[in-house]
Amino acid sequence: MLVSIAATTVTAGDNAWVLISAALVLLMCIPGLFLFYGGLVRTKNVLSVAAQCLALTAMGLLLWWACGYSLVFGKNLQGSFLGHLFGGTEHLGFAGIGVEASAYEGRISAGSFALFQAMFAAITPALIIGAVAERMKFSAVMLFSLLWTIGVYYPVAHAVWGQTGDFAGLANPNAAFKAADFAGGIVVHMTSGWSALLLCIMVGPRAGFGKRAMTPHSMVLCVLGTGLLWAGWYGFNAGSALAADGVAIQAFLTTTLGAATATLVWAIVEKLHRGKPSVLGLCSGAIAGLATITNAAGFVSGSSAVLIGALAGAISYWACSVLKGKLGYDDALDTFGVHGIGGTLGALATGLLMSSSVHAAGGALTTQGLLQGQLLAMLLCVLLSLAVTWLIAKFVAKTIGLRPTEEEEAQGLDIADHGEEGYQHN
Repeated sequence: MLVSIAATTVTAGDNAWVLISAALVLLMCIPGLFLFYGGLVRTKNVLSVAAQCLALTAMGLLLWWACGYSLVFGKNLQGSFLGHLFGGTEHLGFAGIGVEASAYEGRISAGSFALFQAMFAAITPALIIGAVAERMKFSAVMLFSLLWTIGVYYPVAHAVWGQTGDFAGLANPNAAFKAADFAGGIVVHMTSGWSALLLCIMVGPRAGFGKRAMTPHSMVLCVLGTGLLWAGWYGFNAGSALAADGVAIQAFLTTTLGAATATLVWAIVEKLHRGKPSVLGLCSGAIAGLATITNAAGFVSGSSAVLIGALAGAISYWACSVLKGKLGYDDALDTFGVHGIGGTLGALATGLLMSSSVHAAGGALTTQGLLQGQLLAMLLCVLLSLAVTWLIAKFVAKTIGLRPTEEEEAQGLDIADHGEEGYQHN
């Protein structure tokens, strides 16, 4: 996330771009993520995925208003132990957040910045549900996501993006370490991806996993969701410039190139490995490219974006098609293979390929040991995500339980959790 506090006058065009970008990120979750995930599950579970995406978005937005923005971007806890995990309490309920210039980008209002960031906080836990689709009950998803947002997302976002964050090389000149995450490779994709891996192992595989086919019920919905996610990702990445400027244009360009390259590379690798390039592979390649370029979007050249996209397509394909089979975990919709692997690869690529000719911060951060800070931030992210996910999953399992009964899982979560069906069979 970029910071430029030199300007102190809100610019209407920049404000408008950030608000439009916020709406585009919302579009990614509902309906983009629902259509992408919903098309990949079986018919009896399509409505449960829709309900989870919608409810998690609503909960994430309210939680951000109540305390999230303040805990991530506040600063009155600095100097205390809690200041390493959270920002402060001065902005609870969006207190003091209005039309005045934001401390993070003087050309947009504080309200615009807070709303834009709200969409990131809402979509991140929703990414996790792809790993445990079809076998984690609605109440458990909601409780887990509530606690995970506070225990994982907020501390990592504060550390990397916050005004007093320990790795906030752009927002905090006095940060102990320098790390760069343009639009959420570490904060969004690594946190959700690594948490998803552990959670799907703890929840256990779907009934019948490995014994019977569990094919997507509608690749048409999946393709539609992919298109909406790709379009919305321009708000996600280019919007993170926090201004309608040259950096936003560069992020728009690298997002396009990274996604396009990964789409085709995934298809080529799949053709060589399995004989045919599947539509699912094309969709997965696009999302892998988008997730991987996110961290570097405003920091690298177009050529670097193509390289990142090529690596994303090949390595994410290997993770989803080879690694998952060898290790035997049931990551139902490949959240870890796409977001966990992609986010990790993208964060590393940023440390290696960040260019001062693309963004002025590149040279300054590189000379101050960006790669070291980047690796430490990535390590912190993985360790915190795994440790807190384990604790929360254990708590949820002991209190309300993670899974439905065997009969409910066989029946489908549409009926078991919501008493409705996604499709009527008249």
